[in-house]
Amino acid sequence: MEFRLLGPVEAVCGGVVAALGGAKPRTLLAALLLEQGRIVPSTRLIDILWPEGPPDTARTALQTYIRALRTALARLADTETIITRTPGYLIQIPIGSLDLDVFTGLLTRARQADSPAEVSDLLDDALALWRGPAMAGLADCSLAGEAARLEQLRLTAIEERVTADLRLGRHGRLVPELAALVSRYPANERLRGQYMTALYRLGRQSEALAAYREGYAALTEKIGVDPGPELAALHQAILRGDPTLLAPPSEQPVCAAVPAQLPRAPTDFTGRATHISELAAALTQRPQAPVQLIAGRGGTGKSALAVQAAHQVAAEFPDGQLYAELRGMSDDPADAGEVLGRFLKALGVRPQTIPAATAERADLYRSLLAARRVLVLLDDAACEQQVRPLLPGGPGCAVLITARNRLGGLGGARRMDLDVLTPEEAFELLARTAGAGRVRAEQRDAHAIAELCGRLPLAICIAGARLATRTGRPLALLVERLADERRRLDELTISDLEVRSSVELSYRGLSQQSRRALGRLSFLAVPQFSSWTLAWLLEVTEDAAEDIIENLLDAHLVDFTQVDALGRPRYRLHELIRIHGRERAEAEESAAELTASVARVLRGWLALVDTVAAHSPPEEIQWRRPPVTAYPVAATTAARVVSAPYAWFEAEQAALVSGVERAATLGLHDLVCHFASARLSGPSFWGAQRFGARERINQAALAAVRRAGDRRGEAIMLAELGELRYMQDRFSEADRQFADALDAFRELGDAHGQAVALAGLGTVGRETGRLAEALRFVEQAGELLRAAGDDAGIAYVQRLAGSVRLERGDFAEAWSALEESLAAYRRIGSPRGEGLALRTISLHHRALGELDEAVDTANRAVTIFERLGDRLMAAYAIRALAKARVRQGRGAAMLPRLREAFSTCRTMGDRWGQGATLRTLGELHLAEGDLTDSHVCLSAAITLWEELKIPLWRARTERDLALLYRARGEDAAAESLLAGVLKVFYDHGAREYGELSTR
Repeated sequence: MEFRLLGPVEAVCGGVVAALGGAKPRTLLAALLLEQGRIVPSTRLIDILWPEGPPDTARTALQTYIRALRTALARLADTETIITRTPGYLIQIPIGSLDLDVFTGLLTRARQADSPAEVSDLLDDALALWRGPAMAGLADCSLAGEAARLEQLRLTAIEERVTADLRLGRHGRLVPELAALVSRYPANERLRGQYMTALYRLGRQSEALAAYREGYAALTEKIGVDPGPELAALHQAILRGDPTLLAPPSEQPVCAAVPAQLPRAPTDFTGRATHISELAAALTQRPQAPVQLIAGRGGTGKSALAVQAAHQVAAEFPDGQLYAELRGMSDDPADAGEVLGRFLKALGVRPQTIPAATAERADLYRSLLAARRVLVLLDDAACEQQVRPLLPGGPGCAVLITARNRLGGLGGARRMDLDVLTPEEAFELLARTAGAGRVRAEQRDAHAIAELCGRLPLAICIAGARLATRTGRPLALLVERLADERRRLDELTISDLEVRSSVELSYRGLSQQSRRALGRLSFLAVPQFSSWTLAWLLEVTEDAAEDIIENLLDAHLVDFTQVDALGRPRYRLHELIRIHGRERAEAEESAAELTASVARVLRGWLALVDTVAAHSPPEEIQWRRPPVTAYPVAATTAARVVSAPYAWFEAEQAALVSGVERAATLGLHDLVCHFASARLSGPSFWGAQRFGARERINQAALAAVRRAGDRRGEAIMLAELGELRYMQDRFSEADRQFADALDAFRELGDAHGQAVALAGLGTVGRETGRLAEALRFVEQAGELLRAAGDDAGIAYVQRLAGSVRLERGDFAEAWSALEESLAAYRRIGSPRGEGLALRTISLHHRALGELDEAVDTANRAVTIFERLGDRLMAAYAIRALAKARVRQGRGAAMLPRLREAFSTCRTMGDRWGQGATLRTLGELHLAEGDLTDSHVCLSAAITLWEELKIPLWRARTERDLALLYRARGEDAAAESLLAGVLKVFYDHGAREYGELSTR
């Protein structure tokens, strides 16, 4: 099967043209063919097909077009051509089956040919492949730029073939053709010059001069520029009848002064399709081609990408391609004058005439390239000073530079920062280097190897080469060896390729302060960090830390990740750079210095937590233990954190977790326990990832205090684990942890610790409906806290006691407890505690039928939680508000907010909250007469209560379901359900038993 892009898009087999359909399927096929052998993401294909903005059904439509193309191609040939490959599709076709490839191959051969006749024949064959404008008949899409590029390539081939024919003296045949071409391309100076030359050699001097005047008018009137120096010089030569124009030079081959210095493109080059497309577009931009820089850390494949892109656009630069390895990261960078000397020789300058001074060489270099179209590739640049003399001055030349530094002083340069490969690209590169069959047969281990290599191309190529030389070994063995950080860099070495030495080149270029910064950041080993973290590590100001980070960014040893919700930039270290940095830190600094730097980071975090607590005291019982010395924090940082504590903690959470784990391994158990037991404004403070984060911190702290023999720290961490299990709705485990903590505190004689554990047991009892037991635990905790004079603790247990009494129907006692709780929270200045108390008071008002008061207090609670940024508790307060509105008969307006509350609970992993919100949604739909949606919500809530093993809340939801049955006229089903519900209420001592039995 043959595929055609040089004209209308077609697929042909045995002379039969495939029925591809309309413009969009043809556009889709063209897009895939232009990227043949490479995955084109679905998002990119959608953008191509719908450049003005895709419809909602774009992805479905794309899949339909793909199926249609597959069907059309399968009718002609029984081979799978279009393959689905995450994140999109790729097309695989035999070599030589695409007319564009055949054309570019002939063009390349012509440029390598030695005789004008061979050049002319090869280019004739290439141009014969064209059947009309490139990709003719496609819909308006973003391939128009590619079509224009191909048309320009066609024009270049014509120009080169005409040059060869002029050398062969074929002037008579050329004049009619050139007359048509200059009519079609009036501003093309090269074609016009060839036309004038052919006319002059046929003795038609006046016509040649007239052709110049027509070109002059076209350029000045339509474009506003004068003819270039080459065309103007030809005009003057014709005016004076220069005899050298009468015959073509015969002493040199056609391509003698056209350098072609690009290195061979790597055969295992993989991915980077978007980067190559962007580079090709930038390098071929007209009229002013750019200076394009590819910057990135060592091993990211900058050179390979540059060479690949340069080969792709080489045909756009018919006057040649120059290449220089500048050795920027070596101890002996290339001298600009030396490079200019080599370039001048390649451009045909005789060695004896090349100037000695670098400035004079640069002048001559720019003069020679002023009217030429040459691509210059400068690999591994050291600095701006090395590069500037090598930049051409003419508009037709383009420069492509690679460097590890960003070369910020190179004015006018476009920059592309090259990062690691995508997971799919990394896998494909490993498959190409190690063997596709083997890698695809052991995919899980192959992906693990790619990730352990940090998806760094150099590391993957080394790993692939090692696998290729050890064909009998399973990939799992290499995974096991790479998993050990201490030996990973040793494993990533083969022959003269070594990841460690690649990173070391960048490391040696740093100042002493920047080296220490990189080493301590690597030793701390957090996934991302901000400037204050580095300031604490180095004991410097944040301004100084930011300057150091800027230096590390320029060297591509640190990566920018995002601007967080506080407006501060955050950064990360690549895994292999981190491993190298830790090696250097442990070699260059003492263990005591490094451990002290980690301790300062924990003390800095504790200082911020204490600052937040001072401005907004948490509502929970706080641990009483000897304070630790906090590290001084910049006032501006503290102010930012206090202004948005939830946003700060969410941004910092990943670093906090890893930092605490690191400190635990270093024996900093007291600091770790202090941080792990800091009660940070309730569960919402931990965000959507709260369970995983708290699990890791608590387990690390528990292990640390046990290693240190700190029995009280162990008791505290058991209680903290109980709190975590409670938040996870793992109530039986929470019971065990709180009970173990209680035993430990009793053994230690710690009354305050006992109160915390007892309150924890009370919360679990309340949530699971064991109300009498919950009240007993809470009352014991209250007695201990009153004896200790702990106002915050009293506020907490009184709210809890009020909640339990409300569940039991003890309204007067509940009100008294809730009033005391609210007053205490206001007294200690805890807005979150006030919000929680107001929410529970709203439930009390609703239970007594005081609906206006219930709505008012719930609204006040919502306002507090939203101001604090506490999304989960805001969802709980919205649910309380919605229930009151439903009782008022005004529930419909609450539906959007209630759905949002459910979404918040689901995002935060709060299954209890999901169940309660689903029940409220069911009540709302029932009140509005929407029995179907009500049944769906209530049934879903019942399923959750069954999973959580909470019979009381299941019974409450079944009571609502019984009301639904009655509304549907199913009285027998309702009565049967209520009988079971009544027993559950009786067994649990819930107030609903009295309500139902009275009725």
